[in-house]
Amino acid sequence: MFSIEITKNYKDASWKEDLKKVLKLAGGKRKPGEGVVFLFSDTQIVKESFLEDLNNILNTGEVPNLMGPEDFEEIMNDIRNMKKDIPKINCDTRENILKFFVANTRDNLHIVLTFSPAGEKLRTRCREFSSIINCCTIDWFDKWPNDALRSVAIREYKLNENLGIGAF
Repeated sequence: MFSIEITKNYKDASWKEDLKKVLKLAGGKRKPGEGVVFLFSDTQIVKESFLEDLNNILNTGEVPNLMGPEDFEEIMNDIRNMKKDIPKINCDTRENILKFFVANTRDNLHIVLTFSPAGEKLRTRCREFSSIINCCTIDWFDKWPNDALRSVAIREYKLNENLGIGAF
């Protein structure tokens, strides 16, 4: 699980570094099938450009012009090291390594967006950044009524009476 920590000095450069970190983790340091969850909340949106980058990741698996030459070298070394365990990786050209990296990122990276539906912001963001709708599964969570919560709690307690919790 990966999440960013917003501070008063959190700017574009910090965001780009965090994105590099999570993409390298998912695409270069994890084997296929070893997922990474990137948890991102609407309270962490310092600039709307953050959503543009997330939109690109959801749509293509990468962010244009994010990585520099030193980042590519690190990625290539990680993929070459991974080849020892997964011989089917094609490492003969830089292009094949980068294709594998993007494919592995897309397979391993799971982005969890937690946005409040209150107000117009969610609607506007969904229109501006279509991958939030097109490339995501949307789960709406409503507040449960107290009687439903109590009913489920009592049923679970009866099924697992050895929980060590006092009677209701």
